[in-house]
Amino acid sequence: KKSARIVKEYSSLSAKELLDAPVDALKGVSKDDAELLNKAFGIKTIGDFANNRFFDYATKIVEESKK
Repeated sequence: KKSARIVKEYSSLSAKELLDAPVDALKGVSKDDAELLNKAFGIKTIGDFANNRFFDYATKIVEESKK
């Protein structure tokens, strides 16, 4: 359910629109966390977060570990 993952302020946006929303639109990510993600990885939006190569690498390692 989208509402379990997105803060109320952004809950009316479509999934496509959420890609351009700031990463702190995700529940559990504070503005301070968002600043750190931007400084460390250049992540500004949910789309940036989802497409970050380091997170992709980690996801692939998890997938491989399940084989």
